[in-house]
This record gives sequence, C-alpha cells and structure tokens, in this order.
Amino acid sequence: MNWFENFETRHFEVNGARIFARVSRGAHGSRPALLLLHGFPQSHVMWHRVAQQLQQGYYLVLPDLRGYGDSSKAPGLPDHSNYSKRAMAQDMVAVMDALGVDRFFLCGHDRGGRVAHRLAVDHAARVEKLCVIDIAPTLDMYAATDFAFAKAYYHWFHLIQPKPLPEFMIGGNPLAYLHAKLGGWGSTGMDYIEPAAQAEYERCFIQSETIHAMCEDYRASADIDLEHDRTSRAQGLKIACDTRVLWGARGVVQRLFRPLDLWQAQCAGQVTGQAMEAGHFIPEELPQEMAAHLRQFFTA
Repeated sequence: MNWFENFETRHFEVNGARIFARVSRGAHGSRPALLLLHGFPQSHVMWHRVAQQLQQGYYLVLPDLRGYGDSSKAPGLPDHSNYSKRAMAQDMVAVMDALGVDRFFLCGHDRGGRVAHRLAVDHAARVEKLCVIDIAPTLDMYAATDFAFAKAYYHWFHLIQPKPLPEFMIGGNPLAYLHAKLGGWGSTGMDYIEPAAQAEYERCFIQSETIHAMCEDYRASADIDLEHDRTSRAQGLKIACDTRVLWGARGVVQRLFRPLDLWQAQCAGQVTGQAMEAGHFIPEELPQEMAAHLRQFFTA
C-alpha cells in the first residue's frame, strides 16, 4: 500500500496499552492537527482515502484504538474499564501529548465517534472542533431500544454477552461475520472497500485477541460507559466546542433517531450536520465528500 507514503509509522506506550498510529511526516506546527478515529470492525486504514484528500492541509494522526488493528489487545477486566471510552479517550490524549500537540480537531466514526464524544467531554480544553459520523449518543440509543433497533443493531446485544460465548460464535467463522458487518447497515455490499483495505481488516479481525477486545469494547459501552454518561449528564457536563454530525441516509441512525436534536442536547456549542447519500461506512463510501465536509467545518 502506498496510501500512507507521507506518514510515519509510530507506536506509543500509553496507559498500559501499546497504540499503533500513522502520523503525518514533518512538524505539526505549520498545519492544524486532526485526530481521526476509526470504528468497528475496522482500523485506521478506513481513513486512507480521506487522508489522501486532507494530508496537505492537516497534521493527521490516525491511530488504531486499543483492541483494534495493530494496537495491543489485553484481556478485558471484570468491570470492562480498560475498554471504556474514557480509557480509550485517555489513550488518544496521551498520543497527542507524546506528539507535542495541545489542541486539535477531532473526528470519529462509529466506535471512534463514541471515543471522540468522551474525549471532548473529559478533555474539553484539547478539542477545537468535533465531528461524529453515523452515531447518536450511546445512552440515548440504548434508552430508546425497541424491536426495530434491536433487530437492526443486534450486535450491540450479542457482543455484550458474558465471555466467551460471543467470542466462540464469531470465531467459528470470523471472515463471514466480518463481511456481513462491512456489507450491512445501509451499505450496498462491500464494493466500496478496496481489496488492500479489505485484506487489512481481515488480517486483524481473525485474531482471537481482536474478537475478544471488540466484545469488551461493546461490553464496556453497555456497562461502565453508561455510568460515565449518566454521571456527566447529572453534572451538566457537555461537549464545549462546535460539533458537526454526519450520518448515512440509508443507515439506522437516519431511520430510527433524530441525531441533530440528540447531539444538540449534549453540546454547549453549535451543532450542525446532515445525512449523506451513503450507508454506515461514509468515509470509504464517499471519501471526497467526507473530506470536503471536514475541510469546510474545520476551516470555518
């Protein structure tokens, strides 16, 4: 792959985890920093087309979240706290600290959007602007659970079951499971994924440690993350910066939620956004449009 020829490969030892990342070559001082966070069941590779569009104007940081890609995949703790969005957000802050970056733009897709949400609440002084892609707030999505949501996002309820049942079930045919996810949620098959990117997702996903870590990510979201979210709301803590919300017109968020209203309730800044003509995996389905949205929002 020559997608990342203008990037350095870095490893960061932070908070008991080893985080793999691609980082723009050169000093960051001449360009604004932009941290891009991937979602399930992918890795930083999902940003490769968007990164090509933005690499001239931004100091890009593309990490693999703990448990994903080539980052470390420790066994989950009994309370799942080492896969909480708070722990993952702290990883990202520590990475930016190691790079000497104080304030930065932040964008997260799917699970990365949930990490970005927690980062923007816990570390408000670090985030200039926030973009979340194809999610509504976790607490609101669980609170609104009905048959339609449970059917569409059944994996939210499957992956949170006690170990090792979901790990064993997925591990029986991990590639079939991965392909079903990558081709679902409003996406029309997997044609939007380049073969080299698909090979990377497959390489990482078939590892038993990855499958366990992904389950722990979801277990945390249904447990300790909800505790953190409820506490933040009770304390009146909100996202302080302006926030852009983008979601797929063919996806579940469009069909079952009112994302702008839900995010505005959690944000002290201005919330703007729109549906895009895509399914769930917008950065790969519409990379040029995605990059244009980010460029417009972060430079406004």
